[in-house]
Amino acid sequence: MTEFIPKVSKHIEAVPPSATLAITAKAKKMKASGINVVNFAGGEPDFNTPDFIIDSAIKSLHAGETKYTPVAGMPKLREVISEKFKKDNNLEYSTEQIMVNVGAKQSLFNIFQAILNPGDEIIIPSPYWVSYVSMAKLASASSVLIPTEQADNFYLHIDKLQKALTPKTKAILINSPSNPTGAVYSRKNLQEIADFAVENKLIVISDEIYEKITYPGSEFISIGSLNSDIFKQTVTVNGLSKSHAMTGWRIGYSGGPKEIIGAAIRLQSHSTSGPTTFCQAASITALSDKSDLFEKNLKIFMDRRNRIVQLLNDIEGVNCSKPGGAFYVFPDVSSFYGTKISGKTIEGSLDFCAHLLETAQVAAVPGIAFGNDKHIRLSYATSIGNIEEGISRLSKFLKG
Repeated sequence: MTEFIPKVSKHIEAVPPSATLAITAKAKKMKASGINVVNFAGGEPDFNTPDFIIDSAIKSLHAGETKYTPVAGMPKLREVISEKFKKDNNLEYSTEQIMVNVGAKQSLFNIFQAILNPGDEIIIPSPYWVSYVSMAKLASASSVLIPTEQADNFYLHIDKLQKALTPKTKAILINSPSNPTGAVYSRKNLQEIADFAVENKLIVISDEIYEKITYPGSEFISIGSLNSDIFKQTVTVNGLSKSHAMTGWRIGYSGGPKEIIGAAIRLQSHSTSGPTTFCQAASITALSDKSDLFEKNLKIFMDRRNRIVQLLNDIEGVNCSKPGGAFYVFPDVSSFYGTKISGKTIEGSLDFCAHLLETAQVAAVPGIAFGNDKHIRLSYATSIGNIEEGISRLSKFLKG
């Protein structure tokens, strides 16, 4: 009798695991076994959620807020999000146009499912966050990837958009500040994208999760705020993971046209239902806070950014631009491809990162996971001491 082997669906078989989560897990496993790993792979702030937010969650639990909430989120939280959009982003979303999700990742997943049909195309600038392409695939749609270049600040320009446009194009996704590059789109570049989207009646999905980590010299702008036409075609996605160091709380949210948000809420009603109740209560407190939390955190990240960029560019053969936002650098290390490092010929970013982790105990994410094999991604959501130690190991590794 032959052994029974369960078969999973073809569309799930075609989806790879998240490279960032896989490398982070491996680095944590090595660390747990006693190996001194410097981990640049993670995508979360290294400091804890502020105490006033934690205290709010505890108070909520003791108050008995442990039951289901409406699928789209607590009414009060949706009100606070509406106020946040208006105050911070100049976006006028009613509470009916807002949904709260289990992290911004679920917000994006729901939106992809709500707008994309089999055969549709969605334009995604490359480098891109690892999950966008898989989300499109799970919606039976195709990702049309447009390469962008470090020398041009990874901007998405109109000439490339025009070449990518087909009758099947349904949407454009933008992510500013960007993961993995840290690039922040200029007002001019956003206006070009907005005009193109309006002219061609395309939905814009704007992933703004790193909004609060935008450095002096760069200007954060929500594309939906540029004019009333693009506002009607934009879904704005955000969350508390990066801004408030609340990655594990899993609270994301989005605002957009009622038709799209309503469809996404219906999907959520058959998947997770509403997010965790006490996490929503704490999010009301977080979004209502008027302290200088963001300014303090931004200064910490900026000091780290400046140090890691300096150290990377001091290494011969490494070319790293200074990001305008987020907490990642995306250095070009391709000059080392085809050469031997510590006895191994490096053929691309995957080889580079695997050998770096095994040989120097430094965890980084290969750029190929983001659609650009010339680069690697390093997160500087870690201490200056770890940054200096990790880049020192990287430098010695490259001289190997």
